[in-house]
Amino acid sequence: MTFADLGLSPELLKAVEDAGYTTPTAIQAQAIPTILMMRDLIGIAQTGTGKTASFVLPMIDVMAAGRRRALMPRSLILEPTRELAAQVAENFEKYGKNHDLKMALLIGGVQMGDQLKALSDGVDVLIATPGRLMDLFERGKIMLNGCELLVIDEADRMLDMGFIPDIEFICSKLPETRQTMLFSATMPAPIEKLAKKFLNNPKRIETTRAASTNADITAFKVPVKSRTKKDTLRWFLENDLIETAIIFANRKTTVRELNQSLNRLGFRSSEIHGDMDQSSRIKELDRFKAGEVNILVASDVAARGLDIKGVSHVFNYDTPWHPDDYVHRIGRTGRAGAKGRAFTFVSEEDAEAIANVEKLTGSAIKVFGKEDVRVDLSEVIAKAEAAKAKAEPEVRTEEAREDRPERKPRRAREDREERAPREERTPREERAPREERAPREARPPREERPRREKPGPRTDRVTASDEQKPRRRYHEDDEPVSAGEWNGPRPGFLDVGFG
Repeated sequence: MTFADLGLSPELLKAVEDAGYTTPTAIQAQAIPTILMMRDLIGIAQTGTGKTASFVLPMIDVMAAGRRRALMPRSLILEPTRELAAQVAENFEKYGKNHDLKMALLIGGVQMGDQLKALSDGVDVLIATPGRLMDLFERGKIMLNGCELLVIDEADRMLDMGFIPDIEFICSKLPETRQTMLFSATMPAPIEKLAKKFLNNPKRIETTRAASTNADITAFKVPVKSRTKKDTLRWFLENDLIETAIIFANRKTTVRELNQSLNRLGFRSSEIHGDMDQSSRIKELDRFKAGEVNILVASDVAARGLDIKGVSHVFNYDTPWHPDDYVHRIGRTGRAGAKGRAFTFVSEEDAEAIANVEKLTGSAIKVFGKEDVRVDLSEVIAKAEAAKAKAEPEVRTEEAREDRPERKPRRAREDREERAPREERTPREERAPREERAPREARPPREERPRREKPGPRTDRVTASDEQKPRRRYHEDDEPVSAGEWNGPRPGFLDVGFG
């Protein structure tokens, strides 16, 4: 089967051919004709099987006929993360280059000015994250009553991120006569309930069992101690023929620390996590896609839907807390028919988490080292030990230590008794006696100074008898002042006489 057998327009087939694709995947072969028939759809397929193109291609042909209006998008695609939304936008640009369609990207982390301008001009396809869409809707900047087609992508991720209430609100504002498509790699019970509530007699397409992993991915679990994870990762990066690799960690702090450690060791690595702004995340992804760095340390913001060609390895530095995340993480490799390898580091604390993963996937993950090992571990270990021994300073053997006479304490009493007496020192030459100094002349007796007379009582001090006398107030005078003379307080310095 080819894309020409699916009922797509010649313009769209030309764009698909220019992109280098000729044969549709299983999900594409079943979903595209159903969407062109305007039926609701539930698509369940493992990650990396082309779910994005399975709804982008038929939407371009469906939206080709019609007229756009300001602030009223004709179709809506909901994505859980900014990266996924940007990736879907890239697909529309690539496959819709021969159609006159206007598209707008509505995501957080960027300014609203350009987004509002695009909405005011009218759009055929609006790709949005729930948070930014709800924000603009509450401000009255967008109307959803003209939406003819709705796509809920990565529905299980929407559930994990807590977007289900927002999606229910958005669906309630859309017209009832619309076409709705829901795509997911797994189908937990809340998503089933959501589908029954908002989809009308949908066709269910399940190309593989839910939560199954890609057959092109060889997966291993690596038993490790928590403190040896970095050394184990370094060993793999140096010995397992790494071309490009994505390393997933559960915490953003671990992502930052691990990337810094790899840079210090000389690896070309970069990082991406939720604390970075959108422009920085896009910049680091572009560097990874362009080959400037070949190792990307990431949190789960990169686990869903990112289509990066040529990823040869995926490492779960931490066993994922949610078993669904395991399926999406390792799905970043082994895409489009390529082979990939995935390693999950499992410490003692991760026993329950890895058991939940194996329960979800329905198969036990092979332990690394027992089969399908690319390198001879014994040779590698021997080389590492030889290099380590060469780098360390030479250590004396036990035989050499036994031949060396035993040292005794310096201040032991027994040694002091057995020690030979010291040789007597030669006596010093006697010094010549010092010349006797002349006796000092006797000093004349000091003249007796006359004794100081005891000072008499001071008359200027206030005595007890004076205190008993009534004090004169400062503003009173002894004699009345005639008219025209000074009648204020008499300054005290006027009483001082001059000799």
